[in-house]
Amino acid sequence: MTGYAARDVASDGVLRSWELRSVNGRGLDMRVRLPDRLGRLDIALRDRMKKAIARGSVTLNLRITREDSGATLSIDDSALAASLSALAHVQRSAEAQGLPVAAADPARILTLPGVMAGNGAEDSFPPDEILLAEFDALLAAFLASRAQEGTALHQTLSDQIDAMAPLVTQAAAQAEARKGTAADRLAENLAKILNTADGMDPDRLAQELALQAVKSDVTEEIDRLANAHIPAARALLTADGPVGRRFDFLMQEFNREANTLCSKSNDAALTQTGLDLKVAIDQMREQVQNVE
Repeated sequence: MTGYAARDVASDGVLRSWELRSVNGRGLDMRVRLPDRLGRLDIALRDRMKKAIARGSVTLNLRITREDSGATLSIDDSALAASLSALAHVQRSAEAQGLPVAAADPARILTLPGVMAGNGAEDSFPPDEILLAEFDALLAAFLASRAQEGTALHQTLSDQIDAMAPLVTQAAAQAEARKGTAADRLAENLAKILNTADGMDPDRLAQELALQAVKSDVTEEIDRLANAHIPAARALLTADGPVGRRFDFLMQEFNREANTLCSKSNDAALTQTGLDLKVAIDQMREQVQNVE
């Protein structure tokens, strides 16, 4: 299910910009993007999201910037020395292997973690519990936005189920009405075969034609749609907890019954109803992808 929430928190001249968004997904896929020195919070933040979100492609961003323009930066000599030592070690190892190494760009060296220090935003992180509390507030707003969308989605799915029910009823009536014409057609075909087929066993022919009649029977498909699948869909709409995966499976069953109905109908009106039912099922399946 899609969802979005953003929250800005300013303190001590530093702005922390939180953003949490999600798009539809078959499972739960989480991406957490934090400033380098806050990587330790990754597991805690993921745990909180796993407890609250069951499905979707979820992305969490935290950007930290300094609000005042008078921020100054300085070089951390110990961090710079460590970085230069590491670069020299890499260069010696590469040369020992006969590999050419380009000279290091001083501007890039300054961007290495820890080299620049001072009163930048990265040196103004509050305690972890404050950051986690800010995220909890963000997560609550995110869940509220998804709940609002879920209410609208519930009504949409309910309307789509209501639209499918009369199609199934119509298919049942059409299947019943075609029985007379199907029997006449069967008898006509049998007579034609018996009149033109010399030496063929009439009983064997009757058995084959009866078998074809059984194969064209759609009673079971209509019964499962009317008495199993549609009630199951209504039950999922009122069930507690995540139901998206179960809805996905149920829509596959809906589609299977509609396909079989069309392939066995042998009747123009019934086939058209089956096609209308497939359209309604496809429309509902698209919406089900939004269900957690």
